[in-house]
Amino acid sequence: MLEILLTLLSALIYPFLHLANGWIFNSFEFTPHVGLIYLPAFMRMLNVLVFGKFWGTLATALGGIFLMQMLNQQSTVGLLNVLCSASGPLLAVLVFRIYTGREVSLLSLKDLGIVTLVYCLANAMVHHLVWTFFDPAQLVSPQQLLWMMLGDFNGALIGAYVLKWTAMRFNIGGPAQRG
Repeated sequence: MLEILLTLLSALIYPFLHLANGWIFNSFEFTPHVGLIYLPAFMRMLNVLVFGKFWGTLATALGGIFLMQMLNQQSTVGLLNVLCSASGPLLAVLVFRIYTGREVSLLSLKDLGIVTLVYCLANAMVHHLVWTFFDPAQLVSPQQLLWMMLGDFNGALIGAYVLKWTAMRFNIGGPAQRG
């Protein structure tokens, strides 16, 4: 029951973080979907790292659906964007586990840095692949992929430092083992 409540709470926070990010970092946006700092990238990673693969991915997907509702942007491409956003962190955690043979430690900046880099690459590539086939108008320039990776990295890295500080301050951490 607690997992369901936390998943819903995270899903409700996600669209507001997305909107706040757009408002705060509006001058750093490359396009409406790509900015140089994207804090929701951290929220996506946090969901999977803290709530586990299933509940964390579900929290991000529900948050994306709530965002679509708030922006009144129900469409197939919108739903595909939600699926891309939810799959990026999941892919990163799975790749990390396959590569290292263990789960990500929330107390290790090295682990968080590696999984963040993999996430940024996976997220940008999955989004751009979907946009190529389903919404080519989203592809503004060849550099857009790199800008998206940088924005996700900056947002996720800021969040990773906050997560590490919080984990150390409240003596929580170790490998995320749920899901």
